[in-house]
Amino acid sequence: MRMALLFVLAAASPALARPQPKPGFEPALPAAHNIPRAADGGIFNASAGYSALIVGTRARRVGDPVTVLLLESITTSKSTASRTQRNGGFSITPPTEGPLSSIDPGALKASGQSSFNGQGNAGQTSAIQGELSVTITEVRTNGTALLRGEKRMLLSQGDEWIQFSGIVRLADIDEANRVISTRIADARIEYSGKGSIQRASREGWLLRFFNIISPF
Repeated sequence: MRMALLFVLAAASPALARPQPKPGFEPALPAAHNIPRAADGGIFNASAGYSALIVGTRARRVGDPVTVLLLESITTSKSTASRTQRNGGFSITPPTEGPLSSIDPGALKASGQSSFNGQGNAGQTSAIQGELSVTITEVRTNGTALLRGEKRMLLSQGDEWIQFSGIVRLADIDEANRVISTRIADARIEYSGKGSIQRASREGWLLRFFNIISPF
């Protein structure tokens, strides 16, 4: 009975260890405008949704949405080669007279050699394309802003989500409030999910166990 219980717990452990979305990607809300403003004798209030004519509706404040065009494509390759070779030998010539003259000179010769030849190649290609709408969570004094957001999709065979964060120049955001991901600094993109399809793409717990202890 105890062995059966352990087997059930071990079989269920991969499902319990499903990856979950990281917190901290909730949409940023703009500052409330109902806060009383200190009396300064003026009628104009720049904090009450003011937008200059030259700015228009371009995103520039905390809480404004921005569409990120994901156009990431990275290709890496690496090749190494190494070869070494070493030879050595020695010989002793016995005297022609005396008790050692009967020694065969060929028995006093020795030689050795060693060689090594190794090669290695590695390559990887990754690409992601799509669109993701995020919000401005912080505006900095140097004209940059912090973007952060996520998209979650509930499908019939599981859940999927994509999370994005990065720093963008406000001048790089176009009139349609779009920006290419290659112009975003410190970009972090995470695409993952959970469900039956994700579990089917992972090795079973028994196979992972034998892969750990296998010496081959």
